Amino acid sequence: MSDEDRTVVLNESLAKRFRELAKVQGVEMSELVNFMLSRALDWQGSRPAIAEERGQRSDARSDPRLDWWREARFGMFIHWGLYAIPAGEWKGRRIPGIGEWIMKRAEIPVAEYEQLAAQFNPVQFDAAEWVSIAKRAGQKYMVITSKHHDGFCLFRSEFTDYNMVDATPFGRDPLKELAEECQKQGIRLCFYYSQTQDWHHPNGDGNDWDYDEANKDFASYVETYVVPQVRELLTNYGPIGLIWFDTPKAMTAEQSRSLLELCHQLQPDCLVSGRIGNTLGDYASAGDNRIPDRAVAIDWETPATINDTWGFKYYDHNWKSTKDLLQKLVDIVSKGGNYLLNVGPTAEGVIPRPSVDRLLAMGEWLEVNGEAVYGTVPGPIQGVSWCRSTAKPGKIYLHVFNWPEGGQIEVSGLGQVEGAYLLSDPAQAPLSVEQHGDEVTIAGPAQSPDAIDTVLVLTMDS
Repeated sequence: MSDEDRTVVLNESLAKRFRELAKVQGVEMSELVNFMLSRALDWQGSRPAIAEERGQRSDARSDPRLDWWREARFGMFIHWGLYAIPAGEWKGRRIPGIGEWIMKRAEIPVAEYEQLAAQFNPVQFDAAEWVSIAKRAGQKYMVITSKHHDGFCLFRSEFTDYNMVDATPFGRDPLKELAEECQKQGIRLCFYYSQTQDWHHPNGDGNDWDYDEANKDFASYVETYVVPQVRELLTNYGPIGLIWFDTPKAMTAEQSRSLLELCHQLQPDCLVSGRIGNTLGDYASAGDNRIPDRAVAIDWETPATINDTWGFKYYDHNWKSTKDLLQKLVDIVSKGGNYLLNVGPTAEGVIPRPSVDRLLAMGEWLEVNGEAVYGTVPGPIQGVSWCRSTAKPGKIYLHVFNWPEGGQIEVSGLGQVEGAYLLSDPAQAPLSVEQHGDEVTIAGPAQSPDAIDTVLVLTMDS
């Protein structure tokens, strides 16, 4: 290992915190840094995929308001804001981490960061095209960042001028345009809203380089800023499928419940994500890009990236393959979850081509195999590497990722199988099925019909 590999440059505020803590504990600063980094990595690897505080309320499990969401299974996440302008680089330095966190990671002063608004003019933004991409990808709902942690609002707000209409040369409200297009094209519009972290607002959580955390009035921020803005979002844009809150952190149960009740009061059919905190969500929210090992007996969703960032970074080209993305979709659905797959448009308003290509390829696969995804529940086969299973009344869908040599599919624990056919076969030509007790053998084609996921439909004795 080189000396460069062993050298870490801390920003001043972080270095100050380490110095103070090392002094209190009576240890060398380098020893403390090594210890805390090791603990952080251990913690990252040991966290459950779905943290309890981001879980689902017990009374929501049987709530029919979730029926559309359970049917949907696949949605589009959109992270878009001022952070698309620096696109991962600030003053000639590439900033580590995800693109939308650049203000925090580089500790950019509010006075500097907010000047980006005067440059934000996404003249290539086309709401119809964005919604069309989601529709062609087979995504049934769209969640866009109305306000992320940097505090900039993509919507016109009476409670701040720091918004798309009043602060940018663009001068339009993209959420209005998306609302109209979603209505036209049959996609449910949903809003992400950062209720806790706001690095622009003096009383919001997270900015300790401009503001003294000890002097913040977070309760006032929630009551006089967050609540009115959520009211705007649920009043001015027509029917909203859900509000996707985030990073609840120190939100009290009372504050979380107040926002939950506000959303349900303003739009009774609007769902609230698990990141409202305090286990009060209408459905649970898994960690970013996290998938449980087996089926989970609650409603849950995994938010995920196509590359390594949410907000656009010009140098992040680590794109996941279409095969990887589709198998993740099937994996999640087979365990009872929804897949919320992200795109990060550019500052010009364009969804990057590699994202579009992968989404459209997923849509082509879903055109053929969507029956085995939409509206399904977890199937009986869990915890094996070569396949996944989903189910509907009278049918089990066997998703074969690794096709066996010769095409002989052997499974057990299904119950009485009446017949089998390939979902991709319009004729539904029957496949040979042999069953001896609990063991079932299905004679499929010698070669895999689909290199990504071949779906077998097993009809069951009801």
